[in-house]
Amino acid sequence: MPSAGLIFNDGKELALKTALSIQNLLEKSGYKVVRASSSGGMLGFANPDQHMRTLGYNACVPEGFNSSMQLAVVLGGDGTVLSAARQTAPIGVPILTINTGHLGFLAETYLPDVDKALEQILSNQWEVEERTSLIVSVMRGDQRRWEALCLNEMALHREPLTSMCHFEISIGRHAPVDISADGVILSTPTGSTAYSLSAGGPVITPDCPVFQLTPIAPHSLASRALVFSDSEPVTVFPATPERLMMVVDGTAGCYVWPEDRVLLRKSNHPVRFIRLSDHEFFQVLGNKLGWGLPHIAKPDKN
Repeated sequence: MPSAGLIFNDGKELALKTALSIQNLLEKSGYKVVRASSSGGMLGFANPDQHMRTLGYNACVPEGFNSSMQLAVVLGGDGTVLSAARQTAPIGVPILTINTGHLGFLAETYLPDVDKALEQILSNQWEVEERTSLIVSVMRGDQRRWEALCLNEMALHREPLTSMCHFEISIGRHAPVDISADGVILSTPTGSTAYSLSAGGPVITPDCPVFQLTPIAPHSLASRALVFSDSEPVTVFPATPERLMMVVDGTAGCYVWPEDRVLLRKSNHPVRFIRLSDHEFFQVLGNKLGWGLPHIAKPDKN
């Protein structure tokens, strides 16, 4: 019997209702359905006074999920998709993302088209697009203090009411660099349209095998976004006496102390998105962010 996962935001009534409907349809079509809350991939922010999350990134895989699953259906907004990515990428299960939130930048389809989407799934009329993911580890000596899988970005920045920070950054075999800024962002191509874009970084198409380093409010005009090969591991040393805040994909993170370092490397487990039609990236940019749309002058009020 084929099996499918069902990941949903159990804090939203609409997602719960839709999940039940999809489960019934899949079970009638001969699938075994395993349900999971997207909260399992929302790691939260580690309290510095409590035990750090030393588990590896594959600890987010829900109970009952395994690599033999044909797919997992994800119901929710972009935050739910980011959580589901952590839950499915380690076992290679492709995800069909159905938006029940607002922007839905990572959504493949929407609620009004659910029946059509499931019809395509059941008739095997779909393809898989792989997106690069990052492994983010906070290290102290040889000890791993915190770790997570990341689809968008890792942001390391100062706390409110503290001064500008210094970061010593080592990229692969290259000479270390020093950046003075409020923070730094290390993003994947998928994350180039998120926090990094707001900080002045360029948009990168998802098929480019690169990472992007973007300073947040840099002190120097010479500190600008840098794009480099994703085969290069990155180590960030916080060269500042105060603790810093690290946030991964906007939904998880921890404090980073002066004696820590942040290690970032490309994961061997990409996030696998189900595509029901040709995924035209520039069209998505236009529809979601207004990129490349023709300029239309405002009418003269006189």
